[in-house]
Amino acid sequence: MPNRYAYLGPEGTFTEAALRDLRPDATEDDRVPCDGVAAVFDAVRSGAVDGGVVPLENSVEGGVTTTIAELVNGEPLLITGETAVPVEFALFARPGTVLEDVKRVATHPHALAQCRGWLSRRLPNADTHTVSSTAAAARAVAEPGAAYDAAICAVIAGERYGLHALATGIGDRADAATRFIYLSRGGALPEPTGADLTSLVAFITDDHPGALIEVLNQFAVRGVNLTRLESRPTGDGLGNYCFCIDAEGHVADARVGEALMGIRRVCRDVRFLGSYPRRSRGTELDPPLRPRTTTDADFAEAERWLARVRAGDID
Repeated sequence: MPNRYAYLGPEGTFTEAALRDLRPDATEDDRVPCDGVAAVFDAVRSGAVDGGVVPLENSVEGGVTTTIAELVNGEPLLITGETAVPVEFALFARPGTVLEDVKRVATHPHALAQCRGWLSRRLPNADTHTVSSTAAAARAVAEPGAAYDAAICAVIAGERYGLHALATGIGDRADAATRFIYLSRGGALPEPTGADLTSLVAFITDDHPGALIEVLNQFAVRGVNLTRLESRPTGDGLGNYCFCIDAEGHVADARVGEALMGIRRVCRDVRFLGSYPRRSRGTELDPPLRPRTTTDADFAEAERWLARVRAGDID
């Protein structure tokens, strides 16, 4: 049977573009659009598809709440890949519509936030409405008797649904990009490449002074750089938080493995989300890997030294 991959639909979303990048050999029949991020997670967990792609964070708006909530609280899945897609927005409408006709605009909340400046200048009196994705906005505008006059979406979505562009490049940040992750069920991890990321969620034991420092020190003393740190409520009541962390390196690396063991010792629980290749994104979202002051060989030598000390060899 051919592999099938779920993604946040409908057709024409930025997530579909990310899936095309991560699985370039997948045909149109292999790509399964889903109505919502949770539906992508459910499809992967149930085995209905072999993997799935969802947005994780945007360089302007930050983390995608629904994705992070599923990673933190849902049935565990592994992140086995990532990519980033430049986010370029356009205003699309039905043929025959001109800019002056636009009174109601539909789009995704993140897209709306990134286009507020352009809307305030060019369509200050238009009402804005949010839907599940920018592609869903384009589809809604194309439907007979549509409630919206125009959609803010990707060019691929506007063209897919037979709309025409009233304006392009309407985002307030030309360098905006969204990071996407590839989800898999449990199994073998991707092999280390030397340019990897490890993702996890750390649940602190209790709220006390220095709780976060205890977690961060596990990375700092081993020379492991963090590329993302985000606090999220656990859902167990006000004031209870966990920390979503991305760290440079692979769990197979000595330094990263030791850091994870250290975190497990000081935390109530740790959810390992995966170690996977860090993709070259070509945007400011992905700074180059920083030089490290120690190597895995240094950690191995330190381990051998400790073994000699424990054995009573003091030479």
